[in-house]
Amino acid sequence: MSNTVYGLSVDAADAEKLAHFWAEALGLDIVSGASTEFATLAQDGTAPRLSFHQVPEPKSVKNRLHLDLISATFEAESQRLLTLGATRIRDIEAGAARWTTFADPEGNEFDLIAG
Repeated sequence: MSNTVYGLSVDAADAEKLAHFWAEALGLDIVSGASTEFATLAQDGTAPRLSFHQVPEPKSVKNRLHLDLISATFEAESQRLLTLGATRIRDIEAGAARWTTFADPEGNEFDLIAG
Protein backbone atom coordinates (compact mmCIF):
# COMPACT_ATOMS: atom_id res chain seq x y z
CA MET A 1 0.00 0.00 0.00
CA SER A 2 1.21 3.53 -0.72
CA ASN A 3 -0.03 7.02 0.02
CA THR A 4 -0.25 10.13 -2.08
CA VAL A 5 0.01 13.71 -0.84
CA TYR A 6 -3.49 15.11 -1.15
CA GLY A 7 -2.68 18.58 0.05
CA LEU A 8 -1.18 20.88 2.62
CA SER A 9 -3.07 22.41 5.54
CA VAL A 10 -2.15 25.76 7.04
CA ASP A 11 -3.25 26.83 10.52
CA ALA A 12 -4.72 30.33 10.58
CA ALA A 13 -6.46 32.85 12.81
CA ASP A 14 -8.74 33.73 9.86
CA ALA A 15 -8.77 30.99 7.22
CA GLU A 16 -10.60 32.98 4.55
CA LYS A 17 -8.41 36.07 4.92
CA LEU A 18 -5.21 34.04 4.68
CA ALA A 19 -6.61 32.08 1.72
CA HIS A 20 -7.16 35.38 -0.11
CA PHE A 21 -3.46 36.26 0.30
CA TRP A 22 -2.35 32.87 -1.03
CA ALA A 23 -4.91 32.89 -3.85
CA GLU A 24 -3.49 36.21 -5.06
CA ALA A 25 0.11 35.09 -4.52
CA LEU A 26 -0.40 31.88 -6.53
CA GLY A 27 -2.93 33.12 -9.09
CA LEU A 28 -5.61 30.67 -7.93
CA ASP A 29 -9.26 30.96 -6.96
CA ILE A 30 -10.81 30.16 -3.60
CA VAL A 31 -13.34 27.33 -3.57
CA SER A 32 -16.84 28.63 -2.79
CA GLY A 33 -18.01 28.35 0.78
CA ALA A 34 -14.87 29.80 2.37
CA SER A 35 -15.27 31.08 5.91
CA THR A 36 -13.23 32.31 8.85
CA GLU A 37 -13.01 28.67 9.95
CA PHE A 38 -12.05 26.95 6.66
CA ALA A 39 -11.00 27.82 3.12
CA THR A 40 -9.42 25.92 0.23
CA LEU A 41 -7.72 27.10 -2.95
CA ALA A 42 -9.00 25.66 -6.23
CA GLN A 43 -6.57 23.14 -7.61
CA ASP A 44 -4.97 23.85 -10.96
CA GLY A 45 -3.44 20.40 -11.43
CA THR A 46 0.16 21.53 -10.84
CA ALA A 47 0.38 21.40 -7.05
CA PRO A 48 -1.22 19.71 -4.04
CA ARG A 49 -4.42 21.13 -2.55
CA LEU A 50 -3.81 24.06 -0.18
CA SER A 51 -6.32 24.50 2.66
CA PHE A 52 -6.55 26.84 5.63
CA HIS A 53 -8.02 25.90 9.01
CA GLN A 54 -8.80 28.25 11.87
CA VAL A 55 -7.01 27.36 15.11
CA PRO A 56 -7.37 29.08 18.50
CA GLU A 57 -3.70 29.61 19.25
CA PRO A 58 -1.41 32.16 17.52
CA LYS A 59 1.69 31.14 15.58
CA SER A 60 4.58 31.04 18.04
CA VAL A 61 7.64 29.44 16.41
CA LYS A 62 9.32 29.05 13.01
CA ASN A 63 7.52 26.77 10.56
CA ARG A 64 8.82 23.21 10.34
CA LEU A 65 7.46 23.03 6.78
CA HIS A 66 7.24 25.90 4.30
CA LEU A 67 6.38 26.54 0.67
CA ASP A 68 9.12 27.27 -1.89
CA LEU A 69 7.95 29.41 -4.79
CA ILE A 70 10.12 30.11 -7.85
CA SER A 71 9.94 33.05 -10.23
CA ALA A 72 11.77 34.08 -13.40
CA THR A 73 10.84 37.68 -12.52
CA PHE A 74 12.25 37.58 -9.00
CA GLU A 75 12.45 41.33 -8.25
CA ALA A 76 8.99 42.11 -9.63
CA GLU A 77 7.44 39.12 -7.85
CA SER A 78 9.13 40.10 -4.58
CA GLN A 79 7.54 43.55 -4.81
CA ARG A 80 4.15 42.06 -5.71
CA LEU A 81 4.24 39.75 -2.67
CA LEU A 82 5.11 42.71 -0.43
CA THR A 83 2.18 44.65 -1.89
CA LEU A 84 -0.13 41.69 -1.13
CA GLY A 85 0.89 41.81 2.53
CA ALA A 86 3.99 39.62 2.80
CA THR A 87 6.91 40.69 4.99
CA ARG A 88 10.54 40.26 3.90
CA ILE A 89 12.50 38.30 6.53
CA ARG A 90 15.90 37.74 4.90
CA ASP A 91 17.71 37.63 1.56
CA ILE A 92 20.06 34.71 0.92
CA GLU A 93 22.70 34.04 -1.72
CA ALA A 94 24.51 30.70 -1.77
CA GLY A 95 26.76 30.29 -4.78
CA ALA A 96 24.55 30.75 -7.84
CA ALA A 97 21.36 30.25 -5.80
CA ARG A 98 19.39 33.26 -4.57
CA TRP A 99 16.17 33.43 -2.58
CA THR A 100 14.23 35.56 -0.13
CA THR A 101 12.38 34.28 2.90
CA PHE A 102 9.06 36.05 3.43
CA ALA A 103 6.25 35.72 5.95
CA ASP A 104 2.60 35.74 4.91
CA PRO A 105 0.18 38.08 6.76
CA GLU A 106 -0.10 35.60 9.66
CA GLY A 107 3.66 35.03 9.96
CA ASN A 108 3.99 31.73 8.09
CA GLU A 109 7.40 31.64 6.38
CA PHE A 110 7.86 30.87 2.68
CA ASP A 111 10.69 31.30 0.20
CA LEU A 112 10.79 32.92 -3.22
CA ILE A 113 13.60 31.50 -5.32
CA ALA A 114 15.13 33.38 -8.25
CA GLY A 115 14.67 31.13 -11.24
